[in-house]
Amino acid sequence: MLKKNVLRRKSDFSAIYNKGKSVGDRYVVLFYRKNNLPYNRMAYLASKKVGNSVKRNRARRLMKESFRLTNLDIPTGYDFIVIARNTIINAKCAEVKKSLESAFKRTGVIKKK
Repeated sequence: MLKKNVLRRKSDFSAIYNKGKSVGDRYVVLFYRKNNLPYNRMAYLASKKVGNSVKRNRARRLMKESFRLTNLDIPTGYDFIVIARNTIINAKCAEVKKSLESAFKRTGVIKKK
């Protein structure tokens, strides 16, 4: 991911949490909000509820790889925060991909290619 495509500032996170919408699924929770920029920004989070640092890093890697493998047509101009649930610990990449696709489709901004 390019640096401009990553959410970093606390104000951006707060705006998405407070003014954005959310969709939950078995392995992930997806927060999203329109940002009126010519590109999308993403963040992948795993809290300490997921487990120790090894499990949290695996959860983030699973979410990033699952998103990379999705075949979704995502329009530009959105911020997305993908948060891992603690059920992701024993999940396979294909299961997380399916969960992520389901969550993105339920947002209403995504169309399947």
